[in-house]
Amino acid sequence: MSQYTPVNDEELAQTVEVEPRHSDASPLLGQGSSSSQKAFPFAEDAPTATVLSSCINLANTILGAGMFAMPSAIASVGLLFGSGLIGLSGFASGLGLYLLARCASHVEGRNASFNTISLLSYPNAAIWFDLAIAIKCFGVSISYLIVIGDLMPEVMGWFGISPSHSFLLDRRFWITIFMLFIIPLAFLRKLDSLRYTSFVALSAVLYLIVIVIYHYLDPEQPSPPPEDIHLINFGGMFLSRFPIFVFAFTCHQNIFTVYNELRDNSDRQVNSVIFYSIGASFLVYQVVGVLGYLTFGDHVLGNIIKMYDNGVVLTIGRFALVILVMFSYPLQAHPCRASIDKVMNVLFNTNLEVPQFEEEEEDGKSDTLARKHVYEISNYRFFTITPLIIVSTYLIAISVSQLDLVLAFVGSTGSTAISFILPGLFYSKIHQNDPWNITRVAAAVLFVYGIGVMTICLSYNIYHLF
Repeated sequence: MSQYTPVNDEELAQTVEVEPRHSDASPLLGQGSSSSQKAFPFAEDAPTATVLSSCINLANTILGAGMFAMPSAIASVGLLFGSGLIGLSGFASGLGLYLLARCASHVEGRNASFNTISLLSYPNAAIWFDLAIAIKCFGVSISYLIVIGDLMPEVMGWFGISPSHSFLLDRRFWITIFMLFIIPLAFLRKLDSLRYTSFVALSAVLYLIVIVIYHYLDPEQPSPPPEDIHLINFGGMFLSRFPIFVFAFTCHQNIFTVYNELRDNSDRQVNSVIFYSIGASFLVYQVVGVLGYLTFGDHVLGNIIKMYDNGVVLTIGRFALVILVMFSYPLQAHPCRASIDKVMNVLFNTNLEVPQFEEEEEDGKSDTLARKHVYEISNYRFFTITPLIIVSTYLIAISVSQLDLVLAFVGSTGSTAISFILPGLFYSKIHQNDPWNITRVAAAVLFVYGIGVMTICLSYNIYHLF
């Protein structure tokens, strides 16, 4: 292997090869070729993620506190239309993941990211794309800490804390305590390392699903009057609940990491991860949303957990939700750190290193491999950016208890961009010289859909602000 030579960002944009190694005519779960068959020089560099571990991480990224707002979201539009919106949102998000995975297949090696795809399509805008992703993930990380601060005092309140131990009811105390568990997880370099914590988090989701099903089937639970159940009902809360549907399946910030870390990242395997992650999340949203709405009708609160009696079952449920968001924090810190690093590369004009052509012996012949963009965050950057994310999210979370408006703007811009606009934009640009087919049409439609969603959500947020 020859020595590395530094290149600037313009040269890097040209060295990331656009290689049509996969057929875009293949269906979502169709068989595709693999980009994982090249040998790795060191065993520790070899990807280890499986389809199961990747599905667990993606599903944990998708399923968060917003799951418990789904019944009230369905109440704002009616049972039939609400269930349909869950399906539409799942399909749109799945399509965005599929298009991003297709774009990743054009990056030689295992270095796909929003930054490398931006360099292939819109090099001058790469910094803005990474900045939007960093802000989005940063804001969601803060919201997770706020959820911990809101729920843990309620959990401890069930035990009847005496005045001498009032600190146990302080939200800042519990945010600080749980940060001690979050910090080591946030310092893990590989997303696949979080598969076990993600599994624990999804176990908490399963427990909360059991709570919803139990109360729906409980004969002692009074049923709502028939007039409180509507198949279609566009109430005044529709615009405020609409983003819950739109952003329910957002996990696109981690799809490139999943692609890079999969042991076999062929089309078939990557698409299986997308299909099973979106499918499982779709079932969870349908169960919680539909059964929660049928249990309480139009009067269901924004958080379904608050509708149940404050007993031991609900207390355990609240604690399970705390565990869920605690283990979800690192899944937001990981892409946030990567995007901030890319932004710093541009701001400080950091030279990246790209290996020269490599020689590999196969069947007695020497084949020249395509030039690959190989980049990994340096130890200095890693141990500088990670503490900054942790400390800043912690300080904001203990200082502010309501971030609804800020997160509404972040969601309507950052989430919309990475889920719908950028997938459609990237795919259309990379395949602009290809014949029009169903995938190109779908990419264009997804882009237009994203622009429409951003316009509606931003307009409502601005109207609500003033």
